[in-house]
Amino acid sequence: MRHLLTCLLPLLPLITGEEHPTCSRDSCDTTSNPLLQIPGGTFTMGTDQPHFPADGEGPAREVTLKAFRLQQREVSNAEFERFVADTSYVTEAEKFGTSFMPDYLLTDDVKASIQQSVASAPWWLPVEGATWRHPEGADSEITDRMDHPVVHVSWTDAVEYCSWLGGRLPSEAEWECASRAGLSSRLLPWGNKERPHDQHRMNTWQGTFPTVNTGEDGYLGTAPTTAFPANGYGLHNMAGNVWEWTADWWDVRHSKKAVTDPKGPAEGTDRVKKGGSYMCHRDACYRYRCAARSQNTPDSSAGNLGFRCAAN
Repeated sequence: MRHLLTCLLPLLPLITGEEHPTCSRDSCDTTSNPLLQIPGGTFTMGTDQPHFPADGEGPAREVTLKAFRLQQREVSNAEFERFVADTSYVTEAEKFGTSFMPDYLLTDDVKASIQQSVASAPWWLPVEGATWRHPEGADSEITDRMDHPVVHVSWTDAVEYCSWLGGRLPSEAEWECASRAGLSSRLLPWGNKERPHDQHRMNTWQGTFPTVNTGEDGYLGTAPTTAFPANGYGLHNMAGNVWEWTADWWDVRHSKKAVTDPKGPAEGTDRVKKGGSYMCHRDACYRYRCAARSQNTPDSSAGNLGFRCAAN
């Protein structure tokens, strides 16, 4: 592609009532996706039992954060549409003319028109005309998916949206703190079991990757941003559904030394993404765990990559 929380503050949904200076109250309404208060304090970031050591999942380290806010859900198609209507913004995928999609979600006609794939992951195809409005190519629409997360947005696109909303992208540490929701050293935002009480809690790949996705969780591609139970902080889909951009540059070298409000390296080539997606499977991309992480270049876009905004 282009390439142990110790604080005991209660969870308080915080709905911003301020008008954005460049748009109407209707276009900047955050009541449908409120910024929730995430308490400050100290938590354990990363893990000493990494599944992918090369990803820099470890070591486990003590991180202290100030309180911040994070959107309850991933930014949806409807929300992004309001942004574009207000600003006439053009995404990088639209400028490039192509973006990446998994082959099993494409029509035979679209697949037949593609002459190349990603060598290390041949199920990923560069689709001409794939954008946030047309996820599977020019002949697809999002009319029945307005409550699904917006995809085919680059890191740069996400930053622009968050700025318009009056916010920012979360740091990797903030994102992981929010994902863990006060549960120390757990694999997932709700604990260690992927299906507690035999109930699906996230949108990931079921079946045999990458040939058969049975969709047992109810979805073959993206799910609505409200799908599945929220974690202890009231946040939906902090595991699976779509990868989420963070503000940090990518680095795999971490110290065990305790740090306060880390922001990642000052520069780099890739940005950190967290949470995994509907393409993740335990036997392949087991990266929907809280400590898991991956990266893409800031101009990258794909059909399983979105974001949510944060604020101080």
